[in-house]
Amino acid sequence: MTTARTAVPARGTSRRTRARTALRAAAPALLVYAAVRATGLLILARWTAAGEHSAHTLLAERWDAVWYARIAENGYGYTAHLGERTEHDLAFFPLYPALERGLSTVLPLSVPDAGLAVSWTAGLAAAWGLYAVAFLVTGRRAAGVVLAALWAAVPPGFVQSMAYTETLFTALAAWALYAVLTGRWYTAGALAVAAGLTRPSGLAVVAAVLAGGALELRRRRRADPRVLTAMALAPLGWLGYVGYVGVRLSSPTGYFDVQKDWGNGFDGGAGFTRFVLTRLRTDPGHGLLILAVLACGTALLVQCVRQRQPLPLLVYTLLIAASALVSESYFASRPRLLMPAFPLLLPLAGLLLRLPRPAGAAALVAAALGSGGYGTWFLLTQSPP
Repeated sequence: MTTARTAVPARGTSRRTRARTALRAAAPALLVYAAVRATGLLILARWTAAGEHSAHTLLAERWDAVWYARIAENGYGYTAHLGERTEHDLAFFPLYPALERGLSTVLPLSVPDAGLAVSWTAGLAAAWGLYAVAFLVTGRRAAGVVLAALWAAVPPGFVQSMAYTETLFTALAAWALYAVLTGRWYTAGALAVAAGLTRPSGLAVVAAVLAGGALELRRRRRADPRVLTAMALAPLGWLGYVGYVGVRLSSPTGYFDVQKDWGNGFDGGAGFTRFVLTRLRTDPGHGLLILAVLACGTALLVQCVRQRQPLPLLVYTLLIAASALVSESYFASRPRLLMPAFPLLLPLAGLLLRLPRPAGAAALVAAALGSGGYGTWFLLTQSPP
């Protein structure tokens, strides 16, 4: 896979001019992303118009969105007792609720509406970041547009329209990866800190920065203070929050204990393996579907390697995929946890670009409609994503 020199104007121009030019170039990706997500929202609104649940409630006032809103309003300290289980709000990282609180303070928005504003704005930022990364590694602007459309139209894409952290995390990850690949080391370190304050999987962004930094130091064969600073900064967000939880609970393993109480302890994938085997025995159709998805994901990962994607992208993708499969339980969330692994979609983007344009456009339209229908069905009938 070839690498374009840059996806933004040269640094010699003014910052405002660079930003304006970059936004103009990325506009098709932002528009197609917004169109796909708007399609899903329209399907949801139509489907819920005569139902007992409003679209707003489903998107902003259920499941994890409630926990984030409670943290934004009251800070940490809430614990739910469900039989023998104890669920503590310390399981949720702080950046998203902090943004909710800040936005609802300065604008006439409720906390749930502020959460939607954060998620929807971050979705556009993520689409822009995906476009920038795709153009950088392929040299084709169309690849960035198609990648943004595909990411918006993945089956769990409806979560991108919810008051959840996936869009914020993916935006931070995409731009951190772009910063690594273009040598903007201070930016890469700062974005890795932010990603580490957003989700546990922020470690994947940290690892990508460390891998990119190690490659750069090897290439230069000398210490570069910018690279070393980025590598030192990158883990501070994740370590800072995990350390905070440890201090608050007076235990060095406090955060991991909280996750285990939620049923999300790390078991190396044993729980997921048991889940798949159980499904194959009790519901063969569902089990075979899971195996098919895993096979497709593995094939895409192999194709990413064959395309010679840059090492930071491969490290990030592999760790996101691994982190989604190594926890103990609640497997309905696995598609959502895999969604930030956007480099897996680059081979699909290349395949669509090789099709005649009408066929490629029809495939994207079908994906958008299918994603919208699936998301509406899931929100109305299934357990939390």
